[in-house]
Amino acid sequence: LMIEEGHAGKEICVGYDRRFLSKESAHWAAEVLVGYGFRVYMINRSSPTPLMMFVVKTHDMPYGMAVTASHNPAIYNGIKVFTAGGRDADKTVTNKIEEHIARIKPEDVKSVDYDTALAEGKITEKNPSNDYIDSILAAIDVEAIKKAQLRIALDPMYGVSQTSLSMILMTCRCDLEIIHDRHDTLFGGKLPAPNEDTLGPLAAVVMDRYRCDLGIATDGDADRLGVIDDQGQFVHPNKLLVLLYYYLVKYRGWQGPCVRNNSTTVLLDRVAAGLGQKCYE
Repeated sequence: LMIEEGHAGKEICVGYDRRFLSKESAHWAAEVLVGYGFRVYMINRSSPTPLMMFVVKTHDMPYGMAVTASHNPAIYNGIKVFTAGGRDADKTVTNKIEEHIARIKPEDVKSVDYDTALAEGKITEKNPSNDYIDSILAAIDVEAIKKAQLRIALDPMYGVSQTSLSMILMTCRCDLEIIHDRHDTLFGGKLPAPNEDTLGPLAAVVMDRYRCDLGIATDGDADRLGVIDDQGQFVHPNKLLVLLYYYLVKYRGWQGPCVRNNSTTVLLDRVAAGLGQKCYE
């Protein structure tokens, strides 16, 4: 597909999460990409999916991929594909990829040994997390967060967010209480999805003797967010979305219409109207 689109020889970002065989699978993918003449930008540690998307965007790459099954049970693994600009591959792209997969025979697949490709410079191993974290810090009011002196409970759900999230929050001088941060490919025997059913332990930490101001949880590959408020209550993603939108328009001065999918709350439409904005479904 990438060769058909004229991307032969381009650099492609490959990353992976903490799931069983994720790193190995990412290396296998890199071997095949090199076999077809591409250069590989391999993120050299388990990382959040948004980090791969960030690299694809900032390095002007045509494609990238993450080996992850996101918030699904531990028995699964999979691949997320990203297109130019660090976007999720849409249905058109994924359909084309599936068509190519259906036609290919295992014995026809070309590949180059990982260590050989690394030695020849066709694969480069990098850790772009500093640039990623700096880009996030540049987008927030660090001084305001410092002044608030927040105590925050953090639940990475045995996934990949702990390093980047804790670094961001500690730079903002937050006190952290962290749970479920070890590397466990079975995710503690539970689903690595931050929802009302799975965030009981985080709510307990928020309401413990530490009395946190906020609880934050992320799924296995750190592209889904769960929030517990200072009363130990789960903040539904629909409510969180509306709060963030209100903040961006009211306090950050963002203008222009907003867009939501059809499973998102119509409260967003009403809030947008109240702020003189248009919301499209």
